[in-house]
Amino acid sequence: MALFSESLQLKQLKVEYAGVTKAGIKPHNQDAFAAFTPSYNDQTVKGTVLCIADGVSASKRAREAANVSVNGFINDYYSTPPSWSVKKSAAQVLLSLNAWLNHQGRNCSPDESSLVTTFSSIILKSTTAYIFHIGDSRVYRIRNQEIEQLTRDHTHRYQSRKHVLYRAMGMDPMLEVDYLTTDIKANDYFLLTTDGVSGFLDDQQILNLINTQHLSLNACVANIIAQALEQGSDDNCTCLLVKVNEVPTETQEELQKKLSALVIPPAMHKGNKIDQYYIEEILHSGSRSHVYWARDLETKRQVVLKAPSQNFAEDTLYLQGFMLERWIGQKVNHSSVMKIHNPSQESRFLYHVCEAIHGITLRQWMRENPNPSLAKIRPIIIELVESIRALQRLNIIHRDLKPENIMIDENYKVKLIDFGAAKVDSISELNQDIAEDVPVGTVGYVAPESLLHNVSNHQSDIFSLGVIIYELLTGKLPYQGNEYQLKARTRYSDWEYIPLIKWIPDSPKWLDLTLQKACNANPANRYPAMSEIIRDLKNPNQEFIVQHQQQPLLERNPILFWQICSALFAILALAEWVWITQNT
Repeated sequence: MALFSESLQLKQLKVEYAGVTKAGIKPHNQDAFAAFTPSYNDQTVKGTVLCIADGVSASKRAREAANVSVNGFINDYYSTPPSWSVKKSAAQVLLSLNAWLNHQGRNCSPDESSLVTTFSSIILKSTTAYIFHIGDSRVYRIRNQEIEQLTRDHTHRYQSRKHVLYRAMGMDPMLEVDYLTTDIKANDYFLLTTDGVSGFLDDQQILNLINTQHLSLNACVANIIAQALEQGSDDNCTCLLVKVNEVPTETQEELQKKLSALVIPPAMHKGNKIDQYYIEEILHSGSRSHVYWARDLETKRQVVLKAPSQNFAEDTLYLQGFMLERWIGQKVNHSSVMKIHNPSQESRFLYHVCEAIHGITLRQWMRENPNPSLAKIRPIIIELVESIRALQRLNIIHRDLKPENIMIDENYKVKLIDFGAAKVDSISELNQDIAEDVPVGTVGYVAPESLLHNVSNHQSDIFSLGVIIYELLTGKLPYQGNEYQLKARTRYSDWEYIPLIKWIPDSPKWLDLTLQKACNANPANRYPAMSEIIRDLKNPNQEFIVQHQQQPLLERNPILFWQICSALFAILALAEWVWITQNT
């Protein structure tokens, strides 16, 4: 895909825009607007941003508030991680901007009032428009010669005609933002205006100024401003007009064709050469992929090459995941996460160039270290949590955590590998992201919510972590059942946790309760954060013991409860038989 590889250029969202701002009859212009279209890859992941602001005139620093809002929003939005969703990125930036404006306003000198401004922004990404709105500036959409106001004014009517603003940036430490999304189609127009325009032109007038004249966007916005002033606008006038020229409607067939443009190399042998890489050893050869130790003949460094199996040459979802893996390996910069380098730009082959990791898989380590103590595995767990949290901070869900995808060296340093099943929020927003009909991951480690509802989030990775810790200690999985049985379950209650004591008779109860919470089938009863798992593994959580003891016996130990019931029924049945025997 385009955002993963320059070799795969998909259709791009194409827009053009123009804006005008004028002081009007006022001595100073306290409005501001800004728009930005980044480079190809950034536009694909982050979109095109347009925003407008109207500084509240009661403040001497109103112009500053408006300018800081539009410029700060654009600069900071594109500085957020590329894996974050549009909503999360924009929300984080707006919260920070609001906090700064509000703090500066509280520290103003006596002759100044707060830094307060309206703010409206539209982010165009793929085939979706994301709108964020505070105040009484407006966002309109014009489609098929019809105009629709997408935002609502945050004002109260006062004395029949005047309107009082009750929500704006910098007005309050707590920020409430209107958020909505709408689809994008070719030839759509989006118009952002301040109230100096929208307060003096009705919808039909605006529509006529855009649709009835075959003019450039610059001419349209100039005419809108001129008409508002002619009709008596007594405020600053600003409008920003954007036209959608093309949307990235890539079909699955087109995507498959472009993914297939790169050749999947055949299974290689020791001594083979691909591009500048010499194959030194075969590390893995399976039905899904081939992994090799290789030597870069140009730099002399040792690397690991990973290539997809030719069995998946026609599998678009698999190939898309393979390209996503490269993107993640290049974007995540953490010592516990495998790094993936760029292959030769001239290469026509599809493969990854991964950092050389010296060690063994956690699966191999488990075979060599059966039934280890908690003290022995605790450093491994802490390292593993750090690697998973590095992904979480970027809103990336691994979705295939298992011992085979974790490397460990002789110093117990962990390296997380294989991101082919990962989910990235910013990528999931793209229409090119092919829908998954079945849950991804490995049965036994994949979370129940993924199997039941095909839903994955960060708590799904927490479940997998809990399963891995349980298996490290016992060599067993906490839930019995083969692949068919697990996939056939329809309720969380169908997953029956196997107490740790079954495998480790002298295991402490607090440890069992910690693991039971970590890999609880119901995400509502699971740990909300990995840091809490580490805390409870370092220091036994006595609250677990108290809560456990306060539970009814049926919940605390259902097996013992039914054993007691069975014994009582047997005693009653025996007593009844004795009574009948003696009285007949």
